[in-house]
Amino acid sequence: MAEKTDNTLHYYQSHADDLFEEFLEFLRIPSVSTDEAHQNDILRAADFLAHKLTKIGVEKVEVFPTARHPIVYAENFVDPKRQTILIYGHYDVQPPDPIDSWESPPFQPHVKGDYLYARGASDMKGQIWATISAIQSILETTEIPVNIKYLIEGEEEIGSPSLEGFLDAHQTMLACDIVLNPDAGMIAPDKPTIIYALRGLAYFELRVYGPKADLHSGIFGGVVANPANVLSKIIAEMHDDQGKVTLPGFYDQVRQITEEESDELSKIGTDGAFFKSVTGVPALGGEVGFSPIERVSARPTLDVNGFYSGYIDKGAKTIIPAYAMAKISTRLVPDQDPEIIHECLRAFLQENVPETVKWELDYLSGAPAYIAEEQAPGVSLFADALRKTWGIHPLRKREGGSIPVATSMKNALGVDSIITGFGLPDDQIHSPNERLHLPTHQKGVEALIRFFLSFD
Repeated sequence: MAEKTDNTLHYYQSHADDLFEEFLEFLRIPSVSTDEAHQNDILRAADFLAHKLTKIGVEKVEVFPTARHPIVYAENFVDPKRQTILIYGHYDVQPPDPIDSWESPPFQPHVKGDYLYARGASDMKGQIWATISAIQSILETTEIPVNIKYLIEGEEEIGSPSLEGFLDAHQTMLACDIVLNPDAGMIAPDKPTIIYALRGLAYFELRVYGPKADLHSGIFGGVVANPANVLSKIIAEMHDDQGKVTLPGFYDQVRQITEEESDELSKIGTDGAFFKSVTGVPALGGEVGFSPIERVSARPTLDVNGFYSGYIDKGAKTIIPAYAMAKISTRLVPDQDPEIIHECLRAFLQENVPETVKWELDYLSGAPAYIAEEQAPGVSLFADALRKTWGIHPLRKREGGSIPVATSMKNALGVDSIITGFGLPDDQIHSPNERLHLPTHQKGVEALIRFFLSFD
């Protein structure tokens, strides 16, 4: 066993440069799922993965069309008596906007020091590539002692609208003993991490309409309600001065964190100083009465993700805008229902929007929170692989972000996920200058090699 692992690790280390060059090709494909202009790039990314998986010796590879973007499925069976690992990933990426804030072009990967800068480098092309690098290294050096399946979608960044239907329609094909989902990250380069809970999501677009067209603010100011002013006031009223969300019923279903879990989370070390350092803010905000780590993982939130109204170009234009729009997301914790949160927001608006304007609310997407009530299958072996690679026991934590597929997999396949990854908190995912810490990525590949070979 040790000799097999050493040989495979040596293969990876001696072929790391070639794998890295292929990874750069993958990153150059602007597979932005939310923009129809990138439809051909989405198809290119799916084909790139299918070709790569076939090239390294995976026996069966198929690209399944969906109503939006294709799903790449692959499987490599060695023995039906062996355990089967289903690896999840997504090849789509966030839009790169604002382009002017990038220090190098987002789809022209650039190495600076220990970091690789590119959209998708961390979220999550880098995580997919880590698993492929590990599988290739094993297949080139020895027999893999476990059955492998891949499910790589192209819609995660737009809420995975095709995924649940695909899971339901292909339950037999996707049947597995273990789900490995590396779409998360580590607390720090020296702190390998396994995630046991994720927040859910409910996402909305709110539009407030005033006059039938933009008006001269000198002639009409004072007699016509300004939609931007109204929307700003409404948004301000969504929180009280203690940082709590004021939507009626918002907290009714919230599962309270236990004292034991609070103590365990406090050991992670992500205190106020950590969050200020990572974000660059002068002071922290949020819900009073909870620690920073609890606020970002075990408590629900409501945030404005985008705001638009009126004239926003250079110079002055004195108008009362015809409308204002805000994108609003809520991060949800276990037992909260996205549909009920939708009802809570709609009730709040009915109570608080004045008669001087009209409003529309679109519910764009939603997914419940995920929590592994017991240890996920395979997690002890994965934890041991992390320990052997980093030399310390991995930390277990809740993650503040949302990975709806974890809940979908659990519902459709009956298997909890090992949620992990080798991104870092300051990778600037979803932001300009997204980056991947290359030494951590390389260690991640080594940990995956140890994990896959541990089934021997």
